[in-house]
Amino acid sequence: MSLDIIADHSQPFTLSLTLNGQLDSLTAPDLQKEINKYLKAAIKTLIFNLEKLEFISSAGLRIFAKARKDMKGKGGQVFFLNLTPQVKKVFDIVKAVPLSEVFTSTEELDAYLTVMQSNINKE
Repeated sequence: MSLDIIADHSQPFTLSLTLNGQLDSLTAPDLQKEINKYLKAAIKTLIFNLEKLEFISSAGLRIFAKARKDMKGKGGQVFFLNLTPQVKKVFDIVKAVPLSEVFTSTEELDAYLTVMQSNINKE
């Protein structure tokens, strides 16, 4: 499935993006391009309306994390509205995971698992 992105920049200093569909590795670059169009403008508030977002993958979460970092760097804020139950569940899971269990890449996770398994084999 695709991702439809509806941008509303009618309020001063605010960009609202309504997402409809799936935010995954195929559609995340489209969202990043849309965000990049407005980041150089005097946007202080970025709102993601997720009412019609049916699915989010780690690629989508990375886009949100980057948007939060970019907005923080320019003194702005990011808000998420109307999370669907399945997207809220992902947000809850990610928030509930201790930082020691968060990895920046598949390679990093694989390296961690290799060390853990080799430690077991030494016992």
